[in-house]
Amino acid sequence: MPGGAPRFGPVIEASGTRFRLWAPKWPREQNPIVVELTDDGRRIAMTRAPDGWHEAVVADAGVGSRYRFVLPDGLAVPDPGSRFQPDDVHGPSEVIDPSTHVWRHADWRGRPWHHAVLYELHVGTFTAEGTFRAAIDKLDHLVALGVTAIELMPIADFPGGRNWGYDGVLPFAPDSSYGRPEDLKAFIDAAHGHGVMVLLDVVYNHFGPDGNYLPTYAPVFTDHHHTPWGAAVNFDAEGADMVRTLVVENAVYWIDEFRFDGLRLDAVHSILDDSDEHILHALARAVREAAPDRHIHLILENEENEAHLLARDPDGTARLYTAQWNDDVHHVLHCAATGESGGYYADYAADTEKLGRALAEGFAFQGETMPYRGSPRGEPATDLPSSAFVSFIQNHDQIGNRAFGDRLDAVAPEAAVRAIAAVYLLLPQIPMLFMGEEWAAAQPFPFFCDFGPELSAAVREGRAAEFARFAEFQDPASRARIPDPTVPETFQSAKLDWSAARHGAHAARLAFYRDLLAVRHREIVPRLRDTVAAGRYAVLGHQAVRVDWRLADGAGLWLLANLSAEPLDGVAAAPGRPIWTEGAVQVTGLGPWTVAWSLHDAIVR
Repeated sequence: MPGGAPRFGPVIEASGTRFRLWAPKWPREQNPIVVELTDDGRRIAMTRAPDGWHEAVVADAGVGSRYRFVLPDGLAVPDPGSRFQPDDVHGPSEVIDPSTHVWRHADWRGRPWHHAVLYELHVGTFTAEGTFRAAIDKLDHLVALGVTAIELMPIADFPGGRNWGYDGVLPFAPDSSYGRPEDLKAFIDAAHGHGVMVLLDVVYNHFGPDGNYLPTYAPVFTDHHHTPWGAAVNFDAEGADMVRTLVVENAVYWIDEFRFDGLRLDAVHSILDDSDEHILHALARAVREAAPDRHIHLILENEENEAHLLARDPDGTARLYTAQWNDDVHHVLHCAATGESGGYYADYAADTEKLGRALAEGFAFQGETMPYRGSPRGEPATDLPSSAFVSFIQNHDQIGNRAFGDRLDAVAPEAAVRAIAAVYLLLPQIPMLFMGEEWAAAQPFPFFCDFGPELSAAVREGRAAEFARFAEFQDPASRARIPDPTVPETFQSAKLDWSAARHGAHAARLAFYRDLLAVRHREIVPRLRDTVAAGRYAVLGHQAVRVDWRLADGAGLWLLANLSAEPLDGVAAAPGRPIWTEGAVQVTGLGPWTVAWSLHDAIVR
């Protein structure tokens, strides 16, 4: 851990278990905070240090002991550094001994980033059981598909038994609905045995609305900044040092104790910090220092398109962050396939210049004003390698933020879906699939959660108000059709039907994805590295572009794409050896929804 032993969470010592709570809001003059062992009801007074830490060593407490802290006003709270919450976020914490797990693949060092084919999944809906252990049984499927890296949606303990994961409140504790910490380790270990990396989505921009007791005893929030969730997490005001320690320790914890191969940081544009060293810099530095002999990959979600966070050293090594989820590629491809132009899609719809730029350079907005938000967005990105961008045509946000959580195949013709899949799966950018996409799963992925009655009512009302802005949901009757995110049925509707992948059109789509990824691994990955520069593009017609890249071995990679339902005449074939054709390349040009990839030994421009 940064700076030595961890500060947060219990530590098993020779003399017993040391319990600690950072609670600077409770001064020395007050009655002491006590640690309560809930198995037998004993309460042991804690000693307060000048820096706001409260400690107690309990000789006969050990692995499996359940405990909580009782504040002087009588409020009983879980440990913010809890490693496991067997009875959810309001219950007692459990002492876990991390040293007992025996790793079968302890020599695993990860894989280079350019090998990555990511697969985003939600543990609770990925299988019928919704557990870490059940997910192990699907690893053979993922390997056969061509996946080399799994990205888990957040697993930090959240209230209730079902949640997307972005309402977590105890950042060190894997949610008990998915299994115990040792079950998570078994899943990661099994993935490594299959040659598959595992990355974790972490949330440091806010805490969930239910079960976050930290503000009652520590300055975890500040009014100095504001976010969509209210007051910002305190990274730069009084008391920020220990909040920063909490977050950095947590990031290192997942990499060190669970052997995750990397992290995806949620919505970092809402992590606000005026410190001399921004928390994002401190976190990246600490994580990389903690595992210098492993391939560790740090991924951002960043609405601001801040290219400087993705900067490389001359040898292509990422200085801070490895890559960013590239919403711009999603938006240009989604608009082409669906014709949708509402909301932020208005800034991408029918804009072939942005299509070419996003495919070639990563960001479509590199400092220009984005009309939808009325302000400039992004930084120049042409100095970044293609591998600095994660491309996708579906993910949890872009599906789940739709009113019905409908997937792409529900709103776009099959030929269009196949065409944009053939684009993004062979791009020099790093592709990411969303679970079930590979067989055109019919199950939606709607927003779901499990709160108490009062908060559930607020979520329902907020969801209805959000969609009331859209023309198709102006009347109450139409809004009433939107799934209630708080009922179990909405969660159950998102569980994948794996049997469908074996039949009919679903099996055909799976074979299509497998073939595309086989071509990627055979033809693209060996020529990538992390130094492949941005490509060049030309607009050929409406939703039609030519893009070319110089790959690491000097070869030229060419893309011709007509992402429209109309044929495009007057387009010459790309040079080199064809490696994939979707649609029809004709003597006169490109047919509707046609994508042609080719490789050339020496790039021609």
